[in-house]
Amino acid sequence: MKSRFSWADLFIVVGTLLFGFISFLSFNFLLLGETKASIIRAVIFALSLGVFAFVAKLLKRTDRPSKAKVICEGILLLLFVIVASIAIFPFSHYFGVSDKKADIQKELAVNIDQATNMFDNYKNYSENRQRMYKNSLNAVVAARSVSPGEYSSYGFVNGISDSTQIENKMFTLKAKLEQSNYEEMKQIASTWLFDAKNTITNWKPIGVVDVVNKVDSNTTSWKNVLIQLSEYRAQGETATDFDYPLAFNDVTDKIRTLNSPTPFSIILAIGLYMLMWISYFITRRHSKNNYTLRSIFTGKKNGKEKNPYDIDY
Repeated sequence: MKSRFSWADLFIVVGTLLFGFISFLSFNFLLLGETKASIIRAVIFALSLGVFAFVAKLLKRTDRPSKAKVICEGILLLLFVIVASIAIFPFSHYFGVSDKKADIQKELAVNIDQATNMFDNYKNYSENRQRMYKNSLNAVVAARSVSPGEYSSYGFVNGISDSTQIENKMFTLKAKLEQSNYEEMKQIASTWLFDAKNTITNWKPIGVVDVVNKVDSNTTSWKNVLIQLSEYRAQGETATDFDYPLAFNDVTDKIRTLNSPTPFSIILAIGLYMLMWISYFITRRHSKNNYTLRSIFTGKKNGKEKNPYDIDY
């Protein structure tokens, strides 16, 4: 029994897979990283095109020809053209976004850098508070005989070395402003920001969407934790909470707005369409088949003339 699948049909598989993969990248941009939905849409378009081409090829070489089968073959050709005309728009979106790569990279780099700078600013904020508090403690100790009430308001007690008390108070302030969860968060943030910068610089399509989705929320979340840490006040200390203005560049429109097909994407799509149809074009109609699409429209049955380029698969 002759197999329905031939080596030439590998062209259909390759063309379908390539079309589906690029369509997935495009939908991943359009849907801002909704992976499942992107895969489903890409599979629907690519598989439809591949199935149309494969079934049309089977109908062309059938050993049980009929007028109905030839008409179905023509319908599949028409459906392929219709779906291909629609699919080329989402398929091309990936290339449209890539054309704006430099602008997207620049704006996202600013977002990433401001997140990195935020931690540097908090470190400066913490050190400044510690320095000011230490100056206040030294001043209170120096004036203890003049203002004993202020000495007590800072939590100093008689009978214990002032330098030891200052050291303990400074240790507590530093521990509160830079607690272990701060160091852990800073390490996690530094790693994420470093990877995000590499993703943007090296333009990894799937990773770029992840950065777009998370850089704003991550930075805002980290900022809120820093603000909470800064709310601690040492005894007698006067300070303001940490603040860091955030102004994110929004690149979602550059990624989500459907782009028109580019010359390159059109050529590539047509190339993949042709790859899917190679098996159909080189397949010869069965010798029993007296019908072709042309013969149905003209009312004349197909003759026995053989196309010298036909190959019997």
